[in-house]
Amino acid sequence: MDYGLKNRAAQGLLWGLLNNGTVQLLGALFGILLLQRLTPDDYGKITMLMVFASLASIMQESGFTAALCNLREPTHRDYNAVFWCQMGIGTALYVLLFLCAPLIATHIYHEPSLVPLARFLFLGFLISSLGTVQRAWMFIHLKNRETCIIAIVSLLISSTVAVTMAYMGYAYWSLAVQNVLFILVVAVMNWCYSPWRPSLQIDLGPARRMFGFGSKLLLTNMVNSLSSNAFGFLLGHYYGAYQTGVYGTARKWTDMSSNTVNGMLTGVAQPVLSRVVDDEERYRRAFRKMLRFVSFVSFPCLLGLGFIAYEFLVLVVGEKWSESASLLTMLSLYGAIFPLLTLYSQMTISRGRSSINMWCTLSLSVLVLVGLVALHRLGIRVMVVYFITLNVLWLFVWQYIAWRLIRLRLWDALRDVLPFLCISVGAMLLTWWITRPIDNLLLLLVAKVLLTASLYLLTMWLARARIMRESVDYIFRRR
Repeated sequence: MDYGLKNRAAQGLLWGLLNNGTVQLLGALFGILLLQRLTPDDYGKITMLMVFASLASIMQESGFTAALCNLREPTHRDYNAVFWCQMGIGTALYVLLFLCAPLIATHIYHEPSLVPLARFLFLGFLISSLGTVQRAWMFIHLKNRETCIIAIVSLLISSTVAVTMAYMGYAYWSLAVQNVLFILVVAVMNWCYSPWRPSLQIDLGPARRMFGFGSKLLLTNMVNSLSSNAFGFLLGHYYGAYQTGVYGTARKWTDMSSNTVNGMLTGVAQPVLSRVVDDEERYRRAFRKMLRFVSFVSFPCLLGLGFIAYEFLVLVVGEKWSESASLLTMLSLYGAIFPLLTLYSQMTISRGRSSINMWCTLSLSVLVLVGLVALHRLGIRVMVVYFITLNVLWLFVWQYIAWRLIRLRLWDALRDVLPFLCISVGAMLLTWWITRPIDNLLLLLVAKVLLTASLYLLTMWLARARIMRESVDYIFRRR
């Protein structure tokens, strides 16, 4: 990459790291306070409804954000068409789900108390439609600093209200208010930071043209959402709110950590890769650099979370959540590879091959759903093992696609990824052996974190890992 593009990518990754790292850290702190006051049943009720909220949100977005980003120079007419299209879809979907709430609550989950909760929670994607185009404008123009501020302020406001409600005894309603209020504050702040404004001259022609590209992403994202939320849906249907809450808590901590890496990646991957799409060699170098950076951060952080899962949950949120610890340890492997899956997906989109992205994601999601339904009688852990194994194997499918599109060899991809995986696992195994005599949970947690991090960073430095030195040099140069 030339210096200008390299500098913008590094700046975007830095702000993305600050954004997602701060957001996830604050989310973890507020999450701890909520977990101390709430029960698995409370979390289970929200988790059961999220599959419907996520699907509706994706249908409302309709792939238009990615379609706008894929245009060389979107015009006001393009933005305006998408805005009014989003508003229409969002309103129609909310009315539909409002009417379907009794069916969802009583016939699927056998929980009549979910009706008012569902109708309130579904307000989130209706509110979100107000700020989708502003968010797309900021994404296209790499406004990572502003995005960082929006996310932090929104989280502080919504989480403060949620914790206050939880301590006042509002149980699962505190989680619902947190979700909707976060979306509302984000939408309002998107309008504050984006200069674009809609006009009443409504012409949906550009939206119809973009839908050809966006419809593939829409189907991809819908099926992917079904796959991601399948556990919550199936556990809610077959096992009830308690087991759903136990799994949902483990998945929440995995997703929070994984999204720290994934969020900063998605903020720059498509814009940067799209700028070098006409030069295959530069494109391949840029992609491999992102592959190394993701592996450098993701493996130690996510596998490390699984390494300390039991001590962390028992000490921080209490013994009542100890059942989630083993699931968190297992899911940490999925969390570690999820940013890699996302990067490969962004590669196909930036190459204008959304159909490949759609069919690859669709195939994986169908296999996930079919397998989980077939295995649900064998218990949660068997379902989790199947889910993780399938996602790990699917990395090789994405790699084959990368070979076809950008001539990235499997050996080169393994050279970029495996050293960080091996060093992370090695540091944790050595730490486990050293800390075996420690019985005190607090001392064991601190020792595991400090020793594993020290061993990993020291090994990286002694191995003269270029990605680590570039990251350090860039941070100090910015200062």
